[in-house]
This record gives sequence, C-alpha cells and structure tokens, in this order.
Amino acid sequence: MGRELFFPGLEGVIAGETAISAVAEGLTYRGYPVGNLVEKSSWLETAYLLLWGKLPTPLELEAFRNRIQTAVVPPPIWSIVGHLPCRANPMDALRTALSALGQFDPQAGEDLTNASRAKAERLLGQAVQVVAGVMRLDLGLTPKPPQSCKTHAEFFLRLWRDQEPAQEDIAALETSFILYAEHEFNASTFTARVVASTESDLHSALVAAVGALKGKLHGGANERVAEVLETISNPAKAEAWVLSALERKEKIMGFGHRVYKKGDERARILAPVANQACERAGLAHFNQIAATVEEIVTSKKNLFPNVDWPAGRLYLALGLPVPWFTPMFVLSRLSGWSAHFIEQRENNRLIRPSSRYCGPAAREL
Repeated sequence: MGRELFFPGLEGVIAGETAISAVAEGLTYRGYPVGNLVEKSSWLETAYLLLWGKLPTPLELEAFRNRIQTAVVPPPIWSIVGHLPCRANPMDALRTALSALGQFDPQAGEDLTNASRAKAERLLGQAVQVVAGVMRLDLGLTPKPPQSCKTHAEFFLRLWRDQEPAQEDIAALETSFILYAEHEFNASTFTARVVASTESDLHSALVAAVGALKGKLHGGANERVAEVLETISNPAKAEAWVLSALERKEKIMGFGHRVYKKGDERARILAPVANQACERAGLAHFNQIAATVEEIVTSKKNLFPNVDWPAGRLYLALGLPVPWFTPMFVLSRLSGWSAHFIEQRENNRLIRPSSRYCGPAAREL
C-alpha cells in the first residue's frame, strides 16, 4: 500500500460541506456577495441570513432586533467579570463570560435547532453588553443598560460611549461587522464545528471558537496592525521601517491569506471606510503610513492586505482600546459560528481525522 497523503494544516483538504458561505470565487454569505450585503443590508439582516438561511422581512427583522437588544445579562455575570484580574486578556474575559452565560441560559438543557437559534440570538445581544460593559469597567465606569437601536453598531457604541455616536462612525463599524460576520472553515469556525460534532452545546462550541481566535496566527492581527501603525507613527519613517522589517524577515501582520492569494476583497471594501474614519479622527497620518507599507510589501513580497489591515486603523480611528480589537471581531463572528454549529448538528458526523504516525518503530519494554 502506498504512503498516505499528508497535508500539513489541512491545506487544500475539503473537510466538510456548508451552505453558509463560500470563498473560492469571492466571499458570499448564503449566495449573496459580501459587497452586495455591505451596500444594501445591515449587520442584523446579515446575521439573520446566516442563522435562518434567508433575508428577513421587515417584521422578522424588527422581531430579531428586539430579541437581540432585549437579551438580559444576568447580574452574576457582572460579578464574575468584575472580579477578574485587571491584567486579564480581554479575550479571556469574554471567553469566561460566554461560558458563564451558558449556565444561566433559560434553554440550557435544550439542543434542538430552534433552541440553538434562540440561544444564539440572546448571545448576540449579551456579548455586546459584556464587551462594552467590561471596557467601561476597565475605565472605572459603570456598564450602561441596553437601549433600542437601529443597528448592531449603534447598539455597541451607545453601550460603550457616553457621548452621542456620529452616524459616520456607526456606518463604519457596521461595515466591519458585516465583513467579519462569516468566513467558511477558518480555524475558529472549524473548532466550533468539531465541538458541535461531539453533540456538545452551543456555548461550549463558541467558547472553544473564542479560544482558537485568541491565537496570534488566527485572531489578533488587527491588534498587531495597530501596533505597527503606532510604532512607525511618522509617515516619513514608514519606508525605512518596513524595509528593515522585511530584511529581518519579520512577518508584517495584515498581509497575506491562506485562501486569497491575489487580495482580500473585504480589505478593498473596508479600506476607504478606514481612510475616511482616520480623516475624521485627525489620524490621516495612519493612512499615509498604511499606503507606504502596502506599496512596499505588495511589490517586494507579492502579499496583499487582508481585512485586518484596514480594520486596525478603523478601530484606532473609532477610539477603541487596542486590546479589545479582537473581541470586536467576536461580536460579529458569533453569528457565523452559531450558524455553523446549527448546520453541523442538523447533518452531523463526528469529526475525527486520522494522523500519520512518525514516532519510534514498534518495540518492547
């Protein structure tokens, strides 16, 4: 028998089927191009599409929005996150909160599809409240109660900020939410599906996904992008910095992608949004730095920006604390992860791949 085929990192291996999204010919959610969704829908409509398999009617959208924005965070959750060490990684705080929320969910023991959708909808609202609330706690402020808002981005910004959010900021954040909502069998999504395949519960799958996203090779790239921009700080220094980094063979986060070899369309959609946000915030020098870095990395390494490259400067322009950039990713991607959990459970087979042994030959003690 011939030697087994081995694909490190499962690159190029088809590990399952999904009707939720595709990336091969451009990113689509349930068949809709992501650019089309950014142009003509909201994140709430996109999340409904992912969870329910179709776009909502106006009445369905209003009921969906209401279910998300009226989801209650039980008081013990605030006690739990309030007692975490002040040095706690924000992703650890969010992971802990999601796990604890599973203990308080009114349908904790139910695992039929409708129960999973109901849990997911509650989590979409609870997670926003937790992230905004813990960000405020870190500043010595009190978490704010939720209020009815037109969009998911406005819902977050009103929970986080004391001042009235600008409509331009709401629209910019909403765009990033739609672009981050779903992305086929990436590491965290596949993690969620593996957990789902064991017939574990939704909260466990989402906690596992957060753990996968925390890893620096998957999530956190938008945080590293912000660090690059802030380290360079001056457009006049950008060329020398990036050339030196490339000479040292340092990986510049925000460039390249396992799937998109000729560029990430999400980056092209988000780039002008990020540029405008930086202009409004008086951070136009970040746009100049980004342009220089892009030109050099693209020409010398043939690597193109991915969505994290413009997202990093967008979140800086919105005033978000850098350690909270990846939890912002989670607020959007919870919709995609939940959709994959439901899909896996509806047509389930335990995910259990084989390995190729490379240890010592057979021997006796």
